[in-house]
Amino acid sequence: MLDPSIVLSVSELNRLVRRTLEQGFPLLWVTGEISNLTRAASGHVYFSIKDDSAQARCVMFRARAMAIPWKLENGLQVEARATVSLYEPRGEFQLSIETLRQAGLGRLFEAFARLKARLAGEGLFAAERKRELPRFPRRIGIVSSPKAAALRDVLVTLRRRAPHLQVILYPTLVQGDKAAAEIAQAIAVAARRNECDLLLIVRGGGSIEDLWAFNEEVVARAILASALPTVCGVGHETDTTIADYVADLRAATPTAAAELATRGWHDAAGLLAERGGTLARAMQSRIVVQQQRLDQISLHLIHPAVHLNQSHSRLTLLSSLLDASLARHLGRYRERLNRAVRIFERVRPRTDRHNGRLGLLAQRLAAAARHQQQRRHIRLGSLAAALRQLDPEATLARGYSIVRDRNGALITDGASLHPGQVVSLQLARGSAEASIVSAASAVRPIAT
Repeated sequence: MLDPSIVLSVSELNRLVRRTLEQGFPLLWVTGEISNLTRAASGHVYFSIKDDSAQARCVMFRARAMAIPWKLENGLQVEARATVSLYEPRGEFQLSIETLRQAGLGRLFEAFARLKARLAGEGLFAAERKRELPRFPRRIGIVSSPKAAALRDVLVTLRRRAPHLQVILYPTLVQGDKAAAEIAQAIAVAARRNECDLLLIVRGGGSIEDLWAFNEEVVARAILASALPTVCGVGHETDTTIADYVADLRAATPTAAAELATRGWHDAAGLLAERGGTLARAMQSRIVVQQQRLDQISLHLIHPAVHLNQSHSRLTLLSSLLDASLARHLGRYRERLNRAVRIFERVRPRTDRHNGRLGLLAQRLAAAARHQQQRRHIRLGSLAAALRQLDPEATLARGYSIVRDRNGALITDGASLHPGQVVSLQLARGSAEASIVSAASAVRPIAT
């Protein structure tokens, strides 16, 4: 108890009153109309909440105000969850607002909670009764309003991810007093016709009143009775309805519902593209290996004329190298001779006595160089003659011929011939055909 004889300052009094109010009143709900709404630069919101005969000042701090999903305006009927307090600097009674909801929503939330608890007790939300979605559906049914933006989003997603799918629309209202009955009827019609593999129940976002048709028991019972697997995509990610709990699969949004329905086709297309890329790379690698093998094999399939040209080119190269080598040797010899001459000129020995010997040595050196060059040219001529001996045309020019059968195959054994057989003869100049009179495989020496 406060001693009444104690003299308090205004600050002490206000502090005591604030503590008394905050400790004496629990966190509670207050309903009324918003008025005198202002927003501070800090983001805090100040307003009054009033009824016909009274009002109370309210403060809602920035973080809590930003969590409200709808716009605060003067004149709105709201229900505020608040703590009772006192603003000490001015001694003003005020409510510190924790959260707000539009008036009437409390009853809806309570109805939602009661129905959810009752249906859960009956096992409508049990995981064991949920059915798996078909991996590759061919026809998809959609329960929605033909004018809904959510339907357009779903159709665009289906066309993008699986354009081959057939889509059947079961039109219905998705908002209003009659919406729940129509939604349940559309689900029942889809189940009775049994013309699709999967049923999507979709609607765009909205307030709890806008989505309330999907919280009705008649819709939950219709989903439960449907023989078709169902995906429920109602509202935004934060919206949850009774239909979401009863459906075989809940999607965060209508677009997400379409993505879940086509997940098998979309994944298969991605896997097919990946496998196609792997196959293309394997084929390309195989082609490269075979091309390299073909190049290696082609190196051994060279025409004899090409061999002759290569040999002739090599012979020309060797001749050039030989001439260059002789030139280098002669150059070195000349250099040595020039150095010797310069040395002799410096020391100038009795040149008159050695002039004759020097001339003789020069002559011998020149003769040796000529002799060496002649030997190299003779060797080169021998190599050229040997190369010409290998020329098939030179062999033909000496009176030989090449015998081939009708198919152009060479004939080297007389045993493979038979009388009457026609063969072709390739001569040094021209060709002829001959008929075999007799043939034998015995080898006879060639007269020279």
